[in-house]
Amino acid sequence: MANTMQFDLVSPERSLASLSATAVQLPGADGDMTAMPDHAPTITTLRPGILKVEAPEGSSEYLVTGGFAQINGDGLSVLAEKAIPVAEVTRSHLDDLIAEARASHEAAKEGDDQSIVDDAAKLLADMEALGTHMSL
Repeated sequence: MANTMQFDLVSPERSLASLSATAVQLPGADGDMTAMPDHAPTITTLRPGILKVEAPEGSSEYLVTGGFAQINGDGLSVLAEKAIPVAEVTRSHLDDLIAEARASHEAAKEGDDQSIVDDAAKLLADMEALGTHMSL
């Protein structure tokens, strides 16, 4: 069993991380999960939350607004809708993300599909909860 796995985090704006990790905690759409070396192959969607990386050099955290993760025995790739290192997140960043989620929720309410309205409401609630979780 290997002690580390390759971890890559990218968003449309930039590549945020490419390193060897010992564990990565993901905010999965169906609940938090931790990927470690030799993990069973998995593909999952992400919900807004904090992605935590443990590496031999130290730990790091990233705010993600959603996306996808592909896990296999020797690596993990995360394609995030948006990702920001937690150390760079300001109240202004979070307010912008909440405003986008609120606008999506209002737009969804104008349509006929209740499942889209429910998804938009969940996104808005997740974004608002992030501010509380991060003490911003």
